[in-house]
Amino acid sequence: QVQLVESGGGLVQAGGSLRLSCAASGRTFGSNTMGWFRQAPGKEREFVATINWIGSGTYYAESVKGRFTISRDNAKNTVYLQMNSLKPEDTAVYYCAARPDTSYYTPRSQAAFGSWGQGTQVTVSS
Repeated sequence: QVQLVESGGGLVQAGGSLRLSCAASGRTFGSNTMGWFRQAPGKEREFVATINWIGSGTYYAESVKGRFTISRDNAKNTVYLQMNSLKPEDTAVYYCAARPDTSYYTPRSQAAFGSWGQGTQVTVSS
């Protein structure tokens, strides 16, 4: 398993942008499919985006498609979530997750991921 640490959260006005980072420890990051999930107050954690181990395939939740971009830099053991055109409904704690997988599968289920970070708060004001 990898250890994950998210950063980059904060307070932003609606329409603004943030870039989240998730740094992974260990030498196996490049063999992991990575995902971003989020949990808003009073709601269950939900899928946001996923990227396969080599970065050739991505999948997004409909609610963020066209606004968010997931990417990774295997040389830096880091996965990113660029968030543009932010809305108040994007307010949540954002978590990154890892899954040992060198296929081209891009899962959306939380159960598919075995390693999780501690989360970073994103607050979008109206």
